[in-house]
Amino acid sequence: MNDAANLWKPNVTVAAVVEWAGKFLLVEEESERGLLFNQPAGHLESGESLVAAVTRETLEETAYHFIPRALLGIYQYKSSPEVTYLRFAFIGEITGQNAHRRLDTGIVRAAWLSSDEVRASSAHHRTPLVMRSVDDYLAGKRFPLELITHYG
Repeated sequence: MNDAANLWKPNVTVAAVVEWAGKFLLVEEESERGLLFNQPAGHLESGESLVAAVTRETLEETAYHFIPRALLGIYQYKSSPEVTYLRFAFIGEITGQNAHRRLDTGIVRAAWLSSDEVRASSAHHRTPLVMRSVDDYLAGKRFPLELITHYG
């Protein structure tokens, strides 16, 4: 085994898939490809549980308070030869909003879109995982949070 292979590691991310009244919560964010849509999502931080990370990221990117209720799925996505993401997507509910909270840098707005609107905007998705997560949600995929064990 070479040293480069030993240094490789995937980027661990979390995402919130939230549906309310037939619409899905997305964020419109600035990127190197222009304005793109994504679920509220971000990187797992050191010492943080996956559940805490998705709760934090949703608040930071949308100003909505999110409570995860189930794991939607675990997705592996290779965005380039050097970069792989391991994404844990959660389903949950919104329990309130901090309307005066400033959104994370690069986030233009939180938006509620129907599944048809999400599909129609697919050319402006950050990754293919945006639509895949909505499709999996609509297909009824749900896994208990007890699948995830966090130590420390």
